[in-house]
Amino acid sequence: MRSDRIKKGFERAPHRSLLRATGLTDADFEKPFVGIANSHVDIIPGHFFLQEYGRIAKDEIRKAGGVPFEFNTIGVDDGIAMGHEGMRYSLPSRELIADSIETMMNAHCLDALLCIPNCDKIVPGMLMGALRVDVPTVFVSGGPMKAGHKADGTPIDLNSVFEAVGQRAQRQITDAELHDLECRACPSGGSCSGMFTANSMNVLCEAMGVALPGNGTILALTPEREALVRRAARRAVEIAADERFRLRRIVTADAVHNAMVVDMAMGGSTNTVLHMLAIAREAGVEFGLDDIEAIAGKVSHIAKIAPSLSTVHMEDVHRAGGVPAVLHEVARRGGLVREGALTVTGETVGERIKDAKIADPAVIHPLEDAYSKVGGLAVLHGNLAPEGAVVKTAGIQPSMRKFTGKAICFDSQDEAAAGIMAGKVKAGHFVVIRYEGPKGGPGMQEMLSPTALIMGMGLGEQVALVTDGRFSGATRGACIGHVSPEAAEGGAIGLVRDGDAITIDVAARSLTLDVPDAELARRRESFRPAKKEIRSSWLRRYAHLVTNAAKGAVLRSDV
Repeated sequence: MRSDRIKKGFERAPHRSLLRATGLTDADFEKPFVGIANSHVDIIPGHFFLQEYGRIAKDEIRKAGGVPFEFNTIGVDDGIAMGHEGMRYSLPSRELIADSIETMMNAHCLDALLCIPNCDKIVPGMLMGALRVDVPTVFVSGGPMKAGHKADGTPIDLNSVFEAVGQRAQRQITDAELHDLECRACPSGGSCSGMFTANSMNVLCEAMGVALPGNGTILALTPEREALVRRAARRAVEIAADERFRLRRIVTADAVHNAMVVDMAMGGSTNTVLHMLAIAREAGVEFGLDDIEAIAGKVSHIAKIAPSLSTVHMEDVHRAGGVPAVLHEVARRGGLVREGALTVTGETVGERIKDAKIADPAVIHPLEDAYSKVGGLAVLHGNLAPEGAVVKTAGIQPSMRKFTGKAICFDSQDEAAAGIMAGKVKAGHFVVIRYEGPKGGPGMQEMLSPTALIMGMGLGEQVALVTDGRFSGATRGACIGHVSPEAAEGGAIGLVRDGDAITIDVAARSLTLDVPDAELARRRESFRPAKKEIRSSWLRRYAHLVTNAAKGAVLRSDV
């Protein structure tokens, strides 16, 4: 076992002495040492209860014949960090989490790993770190929260509150009505109830085979979720000494492909593109935006989940058959699902989904009744985004899939939100928010505040938005993100001026700044990207090392 490096031989007596201080006995030195990476954080609704899941996992690991060692990672709640300086730390936290997993596992030579994430950057951060360590690894998330409900029974979620802020700004609702929504939208612990980033990533873990069936859809704080935690913990011990289940042998090119297939079929968050590029890189898998677009062109969008113009939430998807039912339906179109991919349970994806069925065709549509013959995400190219941009087509009204608007430019998210609130954004505008990319932000802030304001003010079918930043999984509307190159590295988005025409054409997969090449060349001659003062030494380091969104915003390793 890998852990023999710290527990076998006379020269390791000092190491064993320290381990005995934690309660280990002679018998324990013959057992696999299993790390538990727990992201328990009191301030995050999806994480405040994970300490209890960690306790359950430790009990199960001991019963199964392993020795558990739990450690914790940090976590940023994107919803709470939204709209202020704190959001600059969200995406960088992914790198810290990956580094901490690598550090703890390799410093202590643990044999296997059980990861207990749930929200935002924590899932991909754990995956990236675990792939570097490359030991048998099982993921089990904390699970999604229940949907909230208005007094009349209408399902609502966190995005409903963000959009209600725009309605309140327009005096369309009262303070009392906003307060009522605030109190009802998030009724329990768990990751936010729609197909936002957290649940998208937990679904993708299931599709990649690194998690057990149900990981993405079983509600948090339920007996069914607790039983899943117990099964996952036992499985981590069962595979601890089995080389077949080293994580890089699970997260293969086929697994990455299957993850994006499910993402397209369910219309996941645009953030999944950013994270899957980074995960593929850590797994040693060649995978880029062109591969994502190729998948999007073949996979039908069969499950429309909030916030994508839908009141369906994760609990509904679970009731309708969950991820196995989605994969099984997509697999009917031969060759789209890589069914031979191995999962941590020892079965192939094909074996896992062979008996799955759609239990509610109103939630998971059959292929013949797909929302779209192409996936719920799209990669756009054009002179405004030569290296690519990403849009969640599942969240766009048909009338906005081809749109030309006049640019109104803002050089930060705060400036944009203030401008929208002040009424500067009008019907027919194409809002440009720049210097919010990985390097320029720094940290690539999510843009839920301005997008929700636009929707809440009733401009969702009259205004589009483009940014070198990114969006919350809760975002809907004609919102294009991840524009690469970003403004801070000299990208064309930095050349846009108020009044320029910008065109999005989803069917043509194009994003075009309708300005002659000669004029753009003239502007570029005098263009110098704006530079922000960065007070944080960590964010300065991050800005120096980070690549753009088309490369997954990973840190350069050549410096």
